[in-house]
Amino acid sequence: MLNTETPNLAHAALDQYATDQLVNAFVDDQFNAVQAVRAAGSQLAKAVDAAVPRIMDGGRLIYVGAGTSGRLGLLDSVELYPTFSWPRERAVALLAGGAPAVYQAVEGAEDDFEQGAMDLRAAGIKALDVVLLLAASGSTPYALGALAAARSAGALTIGIVNNPQAPLAQQAEIGITLDTGPEVISGSTRLKAGTAQKIALNTFSSSVMVRLNKVHGNLMVDLKPTNAKLVRRAIALTVLATGASEQAARASLQECEFQVKVAIVALQKNVTAGAARQLLEQAGGSVRLALQD
Repeated sequence: MLNTETPNLAHAALDQYATDQLVNAFVDDQFNAVQAVRAAGSQLAKAVDAAVPRIMDGGRLIYVGAGTSGRLGLLDSVELYPTFSWPRERAVALLAGGAPAVYQAVEGAEDDFEQGAMDLRAAGIKALDVVLLLAASGSTPYALGALAAARSAGALTIGIVNNPQAPLAQQAEIGITLDTGPEVISGSTRLKAGTAQKIALNTFSSSVMVRLNKVHGNLMVDLKPTNAKLVRRAIALTVLATGASEQAARASLQECEFQVKVAIVALQKNVTAGAARQLLEQAGGSVRLALQD
């Protein structure tokens, strides 16, 4: 029996817990998700280092999964645009069962090996792409089919699983095992197994974006201000990075089409938006390098 399916002996009487004990059992078990990701830290770092050169050369991030794992991949892909101005077409999510599976389970979709391969080929898989394959069990046929197609295309494959010795991790170029063990509710991998996958995805994609100069210091300077909250955040980030007044920051952002990186360089170097863009381009998008004399 898989670790994630094994009954959790510590909570055999879960249905008899008092409510506060029940809540604490679920919350406390989440700490094991953090520990599982920490234990896989070296493999996560290896995945980041392998992915960055491909992404810099024009590759895409492609997430593949079924059920909870697939939805977590979809969530990570969607959030890259507003957070880092990452082009939507370069963060692709494939979910077993297609769009309807976002809202409800599609019976049997995860069991279709051939569909996983077909969906990835239909996405135009190329050698520069980075394919993240997610499955708590590590043996989901849909994900394994996509893995086979990705490997045939020469893409970088990263398997993220929650069980040791899982085929998805063993057959991927880089396997990341988040060994979260038994769940409080036996087999319900939407619990700490899902939490561990979310942490791993946050860590991987954020680390890649830092390496792509989407962050200055620890400031999110390449966000896309798509709503009022993010407009306010863009202004605040510009103030923090430059020490300028809020009024000056807003004025510079308006001149720079609300591109925070450009506004920072323009204010710090006292140059036009056009000149700031040129400096950033010459610096490979790095604000730190663009500010150097």
